[in-house]
Amino acid sequence: MRTSPLRRAAETCELAGFGGRAVESTDLLEWDYGQYEGRTGPDIRQSDQPGWLIWRDGVPGGETLDQVAARVDRFIDWTAESGGVPDPDTTTMHSADNDIVVFAHGHLLRILTARWLGLPPEYAQRVTLRPATLSVLTWEYGARAVELWNDGSHLA
Repeated sequence: MRTSPLRRAAETCELAGFGGRAVESTDLLEWDYGQYEGRTGPDIRQSDQPGWLIWRDGVPGGETLDQVAARVDRFIDWTAESGGVPDPDTTTMHSADNDIVVFAHGHLLRILTARWLGLPPEYAQRVTLRPATLSVLTWEYGARAVELWNDGSHLA
């Protein structure tokens, strides 16, 4: 059980009933948006940089996409050390001993998913994610896979 130390992730973890068991991980902090912290994309495009796209243009005074990806890669390495890699002859890895529940943030989780799949971090632009949804990253025949993505059925 891991959570970002930022309040909104930690509170969600608590509301989901995992707060007392979760361990904070700074690798799960949201992207440091630097001078763009607290601003929306439309505002930045209108006031500062027409056509701005975080995945391509980054953020002044904050982390680069590659720096966020390095944190995510460190976290993925930790998951491998914690749960191991499944036998390639099995279809999926479903064992409570190997499950890791993560509470984090939109951009970070999108990058985590891209890197989990072995894709460059820029791929995260193509993976949308709504708040408070459920996603499951797993293994399929020894390869990393996505089992469930962006499921909000519990919110209805």
